[in-house]
Amino acid sequence: MSAPKFRIAICGGGVGGLTLAVALSRYPDIVVDVYEAAQSFYEVGAGLGIWPRSFKVLRKLGRDLERQLIQRCGYEFTEEYVPCIKHRKSDQTVGFQLFDLVTKGQLSCNQMRFHRADFHGVLLSHLSPSCTTHNAKRLKSYIQPRSRKSPIKLIFQDGSTATCDVLIGADGIKSSVRSCMMRELAEQSVLSCMNPIWSGVTAYRTLIPAEKLRARCPNHRYLGKDAFFLAYPISLGKYINFAGFTLQPDLVNTAYEADPRMPRRSFQGRADSDWVGELTAEQFVEPFKDFEEDAKQILKCVERGTLWAVHTVKTLPSTNFGRVALLGDAAHAMLPFQGAGAGQSIEDAYLLATVLGHKATTLDTVPRALAIYDKLRRPFSSDVALRSRFNGQLCALQTNVPLHRLGNTVTKNWEWAWLTELDDALEEAVKLVENSSINIRL
Repeated sequence: MSAPKFRIAICGGGVGGLTLAVALSRYPDIVVDVYEAAQSFYEVGAGLGIWPRSFKVLRKLGRDLERQLIQRCGYEFTEEYVPCIKHRKSDQTVGFQLFDLVTKGQLSCNQMRFHRADFHGVLLSHLSPSCTTHNAKRLKSYIQPRSRKSPIKLIFQDGSTATCDVLIGADGIKSSVRSCMMRELAEQSVLSCMNPIWSGVTAYRTLIPAEKLRARCPNHRYLGKDAFFLAYPISLGKYINFAGFTLQPDLVNTAYEADPRMPRRSFQGRADSDWVGELTAEQFVEPFKDFEEDAKQILKCVERGTLWAVHTVKTLPSTNFGRVALLGDAAHAMLPFQGAGAGQSIEDAYLLATVLGHKATTLDTVPRALAIYDKLRRPFSSDVALRSRFNGQLCALQTNVPLHRLGNTVTKNWEWAWLTELDDALEEAVKLVENSSINIRL
């Protein structure tokens, strides 16, 4: 067996990290190590949604992977326009329907929705023998030598070390890779982008056993002033995923603190759960207590839940430096109001694998390949982040858009998710990799 072209370390075994590992499996001359901080890759948590644009990227990873994903969400793909999410104005005794979000290329009548552990399981089952996974490995820092021939040294919190030729930070919003990269870029005054910032949003999340709502089939978004929630089925209808939000625009970019007027507490605890707290059913439903009866029927099914301080990352001046790059939340943690975070991680991963796996990419040209990735992905994901924020403001009735125009505004702001594809960016990436005479900022 010939020596590998280079060894890639992926720090973070979430959606983006595992998708990148699977995509790199197409290139047998690349060795991959995935380092995950948790004891297990099977993360529990809220439902995960994938829009058609990102689903089409997943289809490129093989028919068997596509088949397993469809089995786990229970939908069939269609290119027709179909109703997706009903939006209701609910912050009053008698609510009323505002509009139906109608989208193209949906899976049956829904966004592709999973329990996160199910999604991770499918990706893990498609890793190649050239990929090795490591659990309980939380990165502390790395050292990138000036020489491209010298390996990058990884230093983990347990004191162990490892080396690689290329490092990809898929380690989420609290990314250690991003922190180190921003220090490397400190000469360009980017240290303000190193740490996450509070978005002014708090999220209320829980799973409701479907038998408690058997008489209903919720796929609604209930809108109210400064608060709204969404409920939809996952795990083949076994659970109803509940995601509620309160938006406080005056607190954007501030530090999250306890507020005695709100059913929330300060997040003090373990390093990996500082922004998450447990709530009783009574505390959980408090922000939505004045919603209409239709919404209250769902709220009555809540047994307990979690409260999340939703943080984001400032728009970065770059997602690459030398032989190190960021993807997913580490690069562009965004608000969840278009269900786009997981899909953007998938798109990052596939384009990144395309430029790194290309036969023209060598260890010497890795920095150029990563710069191409940054050039093509960072502007798009930044735009999606802005659109997601605006969608939250629309749903919390915090804009000047009149109610009768709300549906059209939401749809126009969101239709990138089903009317556009990654293919143009992939073609451009290949052209830039193959034509080294085209100047790319490194």
